[in-house]
Amino acid sequence: MALAALSAAWVVHAELKRHGYNPELASTMVFAAAVGGLIGARLLFIVEEWSNFLRSPAAYIFTGAGFTWYGGFLGGVLAVSWVVKKNKIPWLIAADIAAPALAVGYGVGRLGCHVAGDGDWGTVTDVPWGVAYTKAIIGWVDPSTGVPYPPGVRVHPTPIYEFLESAVIFGILWALRKKAYVPGAIFWLYLALAGLARLVVEFWRVNSVLALGLTEAQWFSLLMIIIGTWQWMRAGRETKVATT
Repeated sequence: MALAALSAAWVVHAELKRHGYNPELASTMVFAAAVGGLIGARLLFIVEEWSNFLRSPAAYIFTGAGFTWYGGFLGGVLAVSWVVKKNKIPWLIAADIAAPALAVGYGVGRLGCHVAGDGDWGTVTDVPWGVAYTKAIIGWVDPSTGVPYPPGVRVHPTPIYEFLESAVIFGILWALRKKAYVPGAIFWLYLALAGLARLVVEFWRVNSVLALGLTEAQWFSLLMIIIGTWQWMRAGRETKVATT
């Protein structure tokens, strides 16, 4: 998480400077995102596990595992929104500045998930790159059942998949960030791409189906894709009008 924060701070620093804002705000924005994100991620996880949380609150509060990314995303957005409002930076411009940082920070963070083995791996597989998380911080068990895996089992290393997806998203956003788009366009594109990436990787993740064959994360992803695509297309039309 520390490396994720540092890499995101570097990107925000560069983008703040390019947009003519105080680049030293980068550390404040990333710190706010980290704190708000951790709180939001843990709160949504507790809500999802409410009955178990009531039986053993300490096990859910004082642990390094148990974070839900969408809760972290919302918590981070709220915290950073407060910082940019306080410093008089237009929200959509701040969102464009943050979008590439979100991609790179998320990707690096997933490498941490891979090393720690926090339970976000995939289904059992026999592909050559399958991984056994025998030293996972939650134990080497099937997250959907809690039953330990037998010796020799390998699973899809979905944190690595997400790192690669994030690297591609970062590359796209970084290449487009200097184009003559209206404020917010880069962020809306990030929202759509991040939603698509999570939607796809969830087909290999060990997560319970919520409805219609899709997991909770996939339903959130669909919402992100719809909002992001709609706003991206709208921003594109506004860009054409502004340049003609």
